[in-house]
Amino acid sequence: MASFTFLHAADLHLGSPLQGLSVKDPEIAARFAEAIRRAFQNLVAQAIERKVAFLVIAGDIYDGEWPDNNVGLFFNREVARLDRAGIPVFLLKGNHDADSVVTKSIALPGSVRAFDTAKPESFRIDHLKVALHGQGFRERAERNNLALAYPPPVPGQFNIGVLHTALTGRPPHASYAPCSAEELAARGYDYWALGHVHDFEIVAEDPPIVFPGNLQARSIRETGEKGAVLVTVEDGQVTNKERLLVDEARFAEIALDIGGIETMAQLLTAVEERISTHAETAKDRLLALRLRLTGTSPLRRRLIADRANLVDDVQAACHRCHPDIWLEKLDLRVSESATPAQTVNPDQKLDIEPLLQALVRDPEILDQAQGIVAEIAAKLPGGLGAEAAPLGADMPALLAEAADLLRVRLATEEDADAL
Repeated sequence: MASFTFLHAADLHLGSPLQGLSVKDPEIAARFAEAIRRAFQNLVAQAIERKVAFLVIAGDIYDGEWPDNNVGLFFNREVARLDRAGIPVFLLKGNHDADSVVTKSIALPGSVRAFDTAKPESFRIDHLKVALHGQGFRERAERNNLALAYPPPVPGQFNIGVLHTALTGRPPHASYAPCSAEELAARGYDYWALGHVHDFEIVAEDPPIVFPGNLQARSIRETGEKGAVLVTVEDGQVTNKERLLVDEARFAEIALDIGGIETMAQLLTAVEERISTHAETAKDRLLALRLRLTGTSPLRRRLIADRANLVDDVQAACHRCHPDIWLEKLDLRVSESATPAQTVNPDQKLDIEPLLQALVRDPEILDQAQGIVAEIAAKLPGGLGAEAAPLGADMPALLAEAADLLRVRLATEEDADAL
C-alpha cells in the first residue's frame, strides 16, 4: 500500500452570523466572521504546502441557508485552489447545511465529491487504494443511526468512514445520527472522520475515531485552540495524527478568586497578570476574554456600584497586554466578606433586607420578571431571544443582581445622608 497524508476537518460554519458578538460589538463580530473565512484559507494553504493526498470535511461547511451566493462563491474559490493543486475534497452535509436547510448551490470543481444524503455512498482513490464511505443529512434533525447502513470495508483498501454525529452524546451538541464508538469500530474501517462536536477529541485509537473540532471558534462556549487533523498512513496503518491549528481568533475565560484582594489597585494588577498569560498563548490572534470574578470580598459593593468603570479598567488592562484583546463580558460572582449591616429607612425604621430576600424568592415576582424578559427577548435581533438565557443569565441570577444593586444604592444614599 502507498504511504500518504490526508487532512480531516469539520464544522467550518461559513456564513455564521455570530449573533451574540454582533449585539455587543459589531466591529469585533465582523473580525471574528472574517476569521472564520481566514481559518479555512489557512487550511487550504496548509493542504497545498504539505501536499496532502486529499481533504475530508465531515459536515457543517455552511452555518445555514445563504443570505446570498457570496458564501458559496467563497467556498468554491478555495476548493478551486485545491483542485488546481491536484487535491480532491470529499465532503458531506451535516445538520447546519442539510438538504432541507441550504437550498442554494454553486457548481464546484469536479474534484469535490459530496456523499449522498439518501443512502451511504462510497468513493475510491485507486492509486492510493483508499475507499471513503459516508452519508450526509437530508434533514437538519437526523435521528437515525446512519452508520448501521454503511457498507462493509473494501478488501485491500484503506477504508475511511465519514460521519456527522454526536455519538452517544456530547452536550451541548444535539444528539444527531446517534451511534456508539463500538458500533463504528465494528464496521471494520481503518479511520473514522467525524464531525459535529466542536472540541478536538480522539474517541478511540483502534481504529482511530476522531473529532477534529471546528476550524474557528464562534462564541465563548468554544474556548481554546481550533483546527483540523493531519493523518499519516503508512502501509495501510495510521502512524500519526497531528493537530493542525488554523484558527485566526480565540475566546478564553478567566476565573479569578479575589478573596485575598483588598484594594481595586490590587484587583486590577491581578487581572492584568492573568490576561498577560492568555496573551502569550493566543500568539497575536484576536482574543475575546470573559472575566469571571469569584470569592468573598469587601470590594463587592464597589464592584457592583461602579461596574461600568470596572469594565473600562479591565478593557484598558487587556490593551496593555495586547492591542487585540477584548473583554467579551465581565461576570461578577462575588459575595460579601461579612454579613452586611441591616439597611434601615430613617423615617420608618424598616429593615429592607428581609423584604429583598422575599422578593427575590417570590414566584409571582419571578413570573412577572420572566414576562418582561420574554418581551425584551422577542425584540432582540437575529434570533438571540431563542437562547436559553437571552440576557446573559437565568432569571434568579438577574433578580439577585438587581437586589444587590438596590442594596448598594441604598447604602450609598445612607452614606451621603450621614455627611
